[in-house]
Amino acid sequence: MPQSDNSNNLVRVLARKDVLALAFGAMIGWGWIVLTGKFIVNAGSIGAIVAFLIGGAAVILVGLTYAELAAAMPKVGGEHVYSYRALGHFASFICTWAIILGYISVVSFEAVALPTVVESLFPGYSVGHLWTISGWDVNFTWVLVGVAGSLVMMAINYVGITMAALIQRLVTLLILAVGALFISGALFTGETATLQPLFHGGSGGIMTVMIMVPFLFVGFDVIPQAAEEINLPFRDIGRVLTLSVILAVVWYALIVLGTSLMMPASALGGDVLAVPAAMEQVFNAPWASKLMILAGVAGIITSWNAFYIGGSRAIYALAHAGMLPTALAKLHPKYKTPTNAILLIGILSTLAPLLGRPAMVWLVDAGGLGIVIAYLFVALSFLVLRIKEPEMPRPFFVRQGKLVGALAVLLSLGMTALYLPFSPSALTPAEWLVFGGWMIGGLLMYVWALKRYGKEYAVKAMAHEYE
Repeated sequence: MPQSDNSNNLVRVLARKDVLALAFGAMIGWGWIVLTGKFIVNAGSIGAIVAFLIGGAAVILVGLTYAELAAAMPKVGGEHVYSYRALGHFASFICTWAIILGYISVVSFEAVALPTVVESLFPGYSVGHLWTISGWDVNFTWVLVGVAGSLVMMAINYVGITMAALIQRLVTLLILAVGALFISGALFTGETATLQPLFHGGSGGIMTVMIMVPFLFVGFDVIPQAAEEINLPFRDIGRVLTLSVILAVVWYALIVLGTSLMMPASALGGDVLAVPAAMEQVFNAPWASKLMILAGVAGIITSWNAFYIGGSRAIYALAHAGMLPTALAKLHPKYKTPTNAILLIGILSTLAPLLGRPAMVWLVDAGGLGIVIAYLFVALSFLVLRIKEPEMPRPFFVRQGKLVGALAVLLSLGMTALYLPFSPSALTPAEWLVFGGWMIGGLLMYVWALKRYGKEYAVKAMAHEYE
């Protein structure tokens, strides 16, 4: 039986500023530093902004469904709780296991991003050739930095969410300060001539950028995962979640605009870190580039930290319901953290640097598919519960809910289609291998857990969640 006494419960310690920093910091991460140039090259300056506005609108609609459900059911596991109540046992597992792939792909991405950014700060540090993957040489010192970073983040999350939240607030403030310097400087000193081409590759170029939007915007859903640790009125949970998504849409659009105003697309190819290069142009000084890279390191920390929190709580929720081995539901007696779930994420993400930089794109795309599948299930759960349980208390009530839910479902289906073989932005074989391997491995554990514990275990556990 799942235990529900106070000694085995998560604790509500996250204030409003913690929650906003958690979600916004998760969404801005490192991707804006390393991928902005690719966005502009693939879609053009305005094309990239359009991709973010369209993808952002879809995410905002999905975010509204999350906001209502998170306020109505502020329980650990988020998607797991909503989809179980609306769609049942198996659907709940698929939904939650898919979002866990998204979370772990981000954590692993950051373990690969850290040695990449260190290389920008200290050129030539990467030595000791190990092997070559997809034409990229994996070096020992490069791997060592990624592994060390992964172990440090695992330790921070192991010892408690209060420490993790404090680090999140401080580092998010650093990112915002540097970003404000960059964007204001670019608006005053940039040239509209460098915005050309405004569009590149037509709709295919825009879709190539849109396929990365779910990965980049994943993070607001960390709020529902940690709902049992949030010390806010339930209605405010929904408000903060929605605000965090809107802020992230604005952030990415402004970063693309600022970069395009400072540098032409022709200068953004190859391994150029576009935003630091544009920052150097704003202040005409090398120190500005280094400052932006440090902001990128801060983004790595915020994203890494947030998805350790979200991923470990989602794994904990599945295990607590007997859909994964229940050892993964163990809480630390002192720190009240899901220790075994954190250790599992730590092991998986520590392996990512061994695959080198090619893993960054594989993780972005494969994880993105898991994310949009989870969004689809949550939007469906929102609609189903509006019909099945119209009288359920909803502290954050979305007006025109059925319309918003229907649009969220359609847009989630549209985003999912971007990853499929008939799309110009379809997953590559390596990315399908990551996605397929993850889903098959999860299904095997699910079948084992179902035989070991039975569905009745989940019924009793989830009855406690609805209390």
